[in-house]
Amino acid sequence: DFHARFAAEYRDYRYLILNHPARSALYARRAGSCRYRLDATLMHQAAQYLLGEQDFSAFRAAGCQAKSPVRTVHHARVSRHGDFVALDIRANAFLQHMVRNIVGSLIEVGRARRAPAWIEQLLARGDRRRAGAAAPPHGLYFLGPNYPARFELPGPADPAAAMPTVAPPAGRSC
Repeated sequence: DFHARFAAEYRDYRYLILNHPARSALYARRAGSCRYRLDATLMHQAAQYLLGEQDFSAFRAAGCQAKSPVRTVHHARVSRHGDFVALDIRANAFLQHMVRNIVGSLIEVGRARRAPAWIEQLLARGDRRRAGAAAPPHGLYFLGPNYPARFELPGPADPAAAMPTVAPPAGRSC
């Protein structure tokens, strides 16, 4: 009765943003990029409005074919690691482009263009056109699913754990 997609209890994603005035050739295809200084604390506060069972229509792609936009976010954490800002998010399921659309809106908050409560307003209105632009795909990482214990499969790493090393190889600079 196992199905890799439908048997998962939740899934973990990480979105990585290089937050530096200059783009990096080394991370051009490994992280999103924002040259404006992001306030990760404000972004984290905003991400807390995503928690719980909610209608995520505001963060759904126009072509999304999911029957329902209702999802349950169990964990959302934004943290800074040097020049990198990371969003770790865990939910029972995700809509098409949901994480990238969330990140685009969190960047608006991180740049102090919007207050953290704006995320709550977006969720209430359910209008994708009011949210931030979608973040590029190259910063998005699927960390893995978690399955019920009866399948005896290992789960994903704890999203609250420390970020993996993302520094350039020794002897090279960005």
